[in-house]
Amino acid sequence: MSTLQVTNIKATGETASRAVSGVAAAWVNFNGTGTVAIRDSMNVSSLTDNGTGNVDVNLTNSFANDDYCAASMCGTVNVQSGFVSDLGNKTTGFFGVTPRTSGGSAYDFIRVSTTIHGDLA
Repeated sequence: MSTLQVTNIKATGETASRAVSGVAAAWVNFNGTGTVAIRDSMNVSSLTDNGTGNVDVNLTNSFANDDYCAASMCGTVNVQSGFVSDLGNKTTGFFGVTPRTSGGSAYDFIRVSTTIHGDLA
């Protein structure tokens, strides 16, 4: 068997390349309490706090369309875990994350993580 070794990967038609260590088109792990802050990310330029349980994730490189797929999870010490109800506003350059408690209330979780798969522009 042969081994293919590369540093970056770029799909045909994409202008931005992805580091092999992060095959997803974008991902982010952030603190959602107080002043929201990115802990680590790839292809995420910043966050916008729109109030309790409502954060926009701004992308460094846009997607080709807004049909990308995202999976999210969240949790905190006081509220053990929650879910992200939807991606809220969603464009090729940003998407909204709406963390909620298991009871359905919007909540600022200590840890929110999202990974996004799709074609970059």
